[in-house]
Formats: sequence, structure tokens, C-alpha cells
Amino acid sequence: MKYKTLGDTGLLVSTICFGAMTFHGGSKLFKMIGATQQDEADQLIKACVDKGVNFFDTADVYSEGGSEEMLGQAFRNLGIQRKDVVIATKCFGRVGKGHNDIGASRKHIIEAVDASLRRLQTDYIDLYQIHGTDTVTPIEETLRALDTLVSQGKVRYVGCSNWAAWRLQRALDISEFKNLARFDTLQAYYSIAGRDLERELIPLMEHSKTGLLVWSPLAGGLLSGKFSRDNQKPENSRRSEFDFPLVDKERAWRILDVIRPIAEELHASVAQVALAWLLAKPAVTSVIIGAKNLKQLEDNIGAVEVTLSPAQMAALDQVSQLPPEYPGWMIPFQTADRLDPNLDLWSHLKDAVSVGK
Repeated sequence: MKYKTLGDTGLLVSTICFGAMTFHGGSKLFKMIGATQQDEADQLIKACVDKGVNFFDTADVYSEGGSEEMLGQAFRNLGIQRKDVVIATKCFGRVGKGHNDIGASRKHIIEAVDASLRRLQTDYIDLYQIHGTDTVTPIEETLRALDTLVSQGKVRYVGCSNWAAWRLQRALDISEFKNLARFDTLQAYYSIAGRDLERELIPLMEHSKTGLLVWSPLAGGLLSGKFSRDNQKPENSRRSEFDFPLVDKERAWRILDVIRPIAEELHASVAQVALAWLLAKPAVTSVIIGAKNLKQLEDNIGAVEVTLSPAQMAALDQVSQLPPEYPGWMIPFQTADRLDPNLDLWSHLKDAVSVGK
């Protein structure tokens, strides 16, 4: 296993993070995502720890709190010492019918963290994340509430999830100006089939030294190896019932056409190559995997041992590259001859535009 610091902190986390979203099952959506029971959960957590995984992610909304309960119980059942694992959870989603049982207000955050601590059977949370964008609560109120939790010792580090670049930068600026605990991480969707983060968020995170935690690295199973142009709804696949996250399918099939021969060449699975591509990206701190069984878990963790050659990375980068969008295509066009006065700007623009065709 390999380890990286959690953003601009001294906390070391495994580059593979186990996501407990499939634990318990709950009702409605979460029953569809997974229904791992306690004995199975214990086996998965033990296998993770045996492989060097020390980072575990969940959320208060997963299976109506059942995921947190099962994760906390697994650590207790296995006799795993609290200091040896890094636990991340989240709040924001609706956990009750009341008007304030949702969001990132001070009231909801403080109530939510206490509930998560009880379910996880711990007295502190390593990484506490705001799970979504609250368009009602002022960002400063959210940050002050998180800063209070850090001061109280209930939370060690804070992060956010699914935030736009401007909002994340605004939060970082407020934290610096007000001397409040800052977001050390962003948890976001990123995969070789979904590279939208590269337009604004990844440059921001690299500049601010904010860590990137990747959810759905296999695009909801689309890159697992089960799916193809000829088999777009395989049996026993979550994505066949719940087509999420949004992906350009035709683009994904082209990407899989390139991944499969690389996987064969490396004696690896399609999923391992897709994960290895992410793990090779400098901005990525940890990739969150959610496995329903030991075979799937061991295959995914095995991605840390897969090394893509420069030629393989280039082929994967090329087939999956984003189409140019303004101002993305205008900035390099206008600055291309900044250091080379002899460069033909018109040819450079034509080459840039052709990338998106």
C-alpha cells in the first residue's frame, strides 16, 4: 500500500480508501446500492487492514445511519485500535423530517456530529466533511461551526464534497482571513470517463494544496469490466438499475476500447487499469472504493501495484481528454507565443480546436 498526506497536513492516509456506502442497505436508494451485513462488513474491513488500508469513509445519510453503525461495530468486533485507522464521515443530507434536519447550518452540523460519534462508537472523527452545497447557510457560519468542532477535539480535520471551484476558493479565503479551520480536502467524482474536475477544481486544489478524495472512480461500475457496447445492462450490476453518475456512454466505450488491451498487456483487470490511471494523477490523494465482496475488494486494492507506462498513460489521456471549452481553449491560444515569438498562432488554434472533434 502507498500513502499520501491528507492535503496540506501531516496526516498520512492510504491511497486506497474503503467506502462503506454499501453497508447495511437501509431502504430505497441504499438498498439498491448494497446490503452488506455485519459479518461480511467485518471480513471486508479486516481484508482492508491486512492490505494496509487505514482510511475509511462513510456518511450519516448512508442507509439512514446504518453504514456508520456497521463500520464502527466492525472496528470493535475486530479489535482494531482507534489510533490505527482514519475515519471520515459527512453531514448535510436530510436525516429527519424537520426543517433543520438538513444542510450546513451551525445547528445541524453540531447535532449531526454528535449523532455520528454515537453511531461510530468513537469520541472523535478524523475527517468531517460537508456533503453538499447549502445555498441557504452562509459559508462563514458553516466554517465557524466546523472550527468549533476542531477546537473541541470532536473533529481533527475538515473537508467538503461536491462543491464548485468558486465556492471552495471562497471558503479557503474566509478561513485564512478569519483564522478558522480550513477545508483540507474535497471529495468529488472523478474517473477516466469523467474528467470535468480538471477544468477548474484540480488547478485550484493543486494551487491551494487541498487534497482530492475520489468517489465513484469506476463511474458507478461502468469501468468495472462488466459493461461494453454489446452488454450495456449486465446482471447483478448496480448501474444497470441506478444509472449514476452521469457519463457520456459513447465516450466511455471508446475509453474501454483502449483500456482492455492495456489490461491484457499488464495481466490486470479493466478496473485495475482505470484505478491505476487515477492513482497516477498527482492531484489525487486517495481513491474511494466500495466493494460488495472480498474478490472485488482484492481486485480493486491490487490497482496500487499496477504501473502504467508513459505510453499507456498517454494513450489513456488522449482517448479520455475533455473537449475544449471557453475559456480553456482561448487562454493557451493567447499565451502560446509568450515565450516563442515565432510560433504560428493560427496553426496552434486549429490544433487546439481539433482536439474536441
